Amino acid sequence: MTKKTPTPQDLQIPVRNLHFHRDGEPPPRWWMGGDPVATAFFNALSCTFPAGEKFFIESVRNFRNDVSPALQEQIAAFIAQESVHSREHMAFNKRAIDAGYQIEAMENRTKRNLDFARTRSRHRQLAATCALEHFTAILAHQLLKGDSRDLEGAPEDSVRLWSWHAMEEIEHKAVAFDTFVAVTRQMTGLRRYLMRTMVMVLSTSMLTTTMFLNMRSFYRQDGLKGWRLWWRTFRYLFGKPGILRRILPDYLRYFKPGFHPWQHDDRELLEKTVTRYNLSVPV
Repeated sequence: MTKKTPTPQDLQIPVRNLHFHRDGEPPPRWWMGGDPVATAFFNALSCTFPAGEKFFIESVRNFRNDVSPALQEQIAAFIAQESVHSREHMAFNKRAIDAGYQIEAMENRTKRNLDFARTRSRHRQLAATCALEHFTAILAHQLLKGDSRDLEGAPEDSVRLWSWHAMEEIEHKAVAFDTFVAVTRQMTGLRRYLMRTMVMVLSTSMLTTTMFLNMRSFYRQDGLKGWRLWWRTFRYLFGKPGILRRILPDYLRYFKPGFHPWQHDDRELLEKTVTRYNLSVPV
């Protein structure tokens, strides 16, 4: 890691080996307060996580011997956090199965996209991880900034799962990016910029298409269809609560030359979330 990185030098990336959704009754089918749209959005997103986090781990691990000892430690913490996230979202996705949904095709959709990404160079795979990690970090920021009100009506364990995941995505939001900068140091600044921004455009297309198809799959299994449903979906995502509308300014910042994830310092928000959900790591 270079000395110029905006990543806080005292940043901690602790591994919290937490478990969620292991006990209790099967969840309601529309676990988001009876709202099929909100339920479909979070279910669709969760279906991308196990395969996505495996890809993130692989793409960063490819370069762990090519960076400074300090960044190697952050990579190890990143891998550990993402491994726990993957495990817990597999448990969360099982609850969707228990509620009667068939999700294998949705999970396979993400796997196919990432298998294609694996045919690209290791540097482009890492750039894709930077792009998708930026998505998760800005979604996480908006979720926690609103005290997780986007999850209003959800079971307590689900609120804690998504809030914990969001917090850790912010904690490690620059690991892939700092790795990318370190291992592309021989590139010109223009070439590096073009690689990361062009890959972001492609990653945005892949993610939005996957989310649309996943949500459509959930709607079809619920017997829901029609323009009113999709207008309601649009209002949910871009109106109120409008989480995609709220992330747009932070998304666009990725395209600024000289961008770095820690130019937006979330540490105060992290401290607030640790206290709110009692997520301190035992000493």
